[in-house]
Amino acid sequence: MPRYYTEEHEWIDVDGDVATVGITDFAQGQLGDIVFVEVPDTGAELSQGGDAAVVESVKAASDVYAPVDGTVTEGNGQLEEDPALVNSDPEGEGWFFRMTLSDKSQLDALMNAAAYKAFCDDL
Repeated sequence: MPRYYTEEHEWIDVDGDVATVGITDFAQGQLGDIVFVEVPDTGAELSQGGDAAVVESVKAASDVYAPVDGTVTEGNGQLEEDPALVNSDPEGEGWFFRMTLSDKSQLDALMNAAAYKAFCDDL
């Protein structure tokens, strides 16, 4: 399953036309202790680069952006009860939402793991 990254520190796993989206370990480290997460509703239409979710930490609140166009099929309800999942497993159980992809060609503009690492090393 290929994984892609955005410059806004979202990751996206793609399996066919379905994608799972979360924030990277780098992002959760910058935010600190996560205290609240708002995930998008099922059926929400998302546009690449548009607001998709909200994550709030002891340091700040931050938007999570849609890495590609698509329709939300599932929000991670576990995050409402346990927002710290984003800190403990940001690139696993701490995923934010799943979506169907509207335009898979948008994935071509995202980074792979090596490019994302180089991007973070320059920050």
